[in-house]
Amino acid sequence: MPKILPAAGGDVVEIILADHRWFEEALRELRDVRSDRPAVLADLATVLIAHAEAEESKVYPALRRKDAIDADEVEHSEHEHAEGNDALLALMEVDDTGSEEFSEKLHELSEALTHHLDEEERDVLNPARTDVDEGVRRRLGDSFAEERARLIESGCGDIANVRKVVAAEQQN
Repeated sequence: MPKILPAAGGDVVEIILADHRWFEEALRELRDVRSDRPAVLADLATVLIAHAEAEESKVYPALRRKDAIDADEVEHSEHEHAEGNDALLALMEVDDTGSEEFSEKLHELSEALTHHLDEEERDVLNPARTDVDEGVRRRLGDSFAEERARLIESGCGDIANVRKVVAAEQQN
C-alpha cells in the first residue's frame, strides 16, 4: 500500500490525478484478503474525505469562476462525492473485513469511486487543462494541497467524522 501522498503543490490537475491513482491502488489492496484491510481502509477514508472536501472548497469554485466548468458539473461532482461517502461509511461500518458483507460493500464503494474518477477526469480535469492557464493551475494546486493536508492532519477520516460528513450531505 502506498503511503498517504505528501501535500506537495504544483499543477492541480496532476495532484488530483495522483490522488486518483492512489485511490485505485487502495481499492486493489482492499480486495486482497492478505492485506491489512483495516489500515488500508483507514488511510483510504482519510485521503478520500480530505480530497473531496478540498476539491469542493478550493478547486470547483475556482474552475467555476474561470468558466472551465459550469454549475451543473459542480453539482454533479458534489453529488458523486456524497454517493462515494455513503458507500465509504457503509464499508467502514462492517465489523468483519473477511466477510461477504465487506466484499459487497467494497464492490459498491469501488463502483461509485471509479465512476466518479472517470467522469471527473473527462469532464472537470480536461477543461481545467484547456481553459485555465498553467500559473493559475499551479496556484490552485498549492491551495488544494494545503487544504488537503490540513484536513488529513485533522483526522477527517475517522468514522465519527465520516458519519458527520454523510449526515450533512443528506441534509443538503
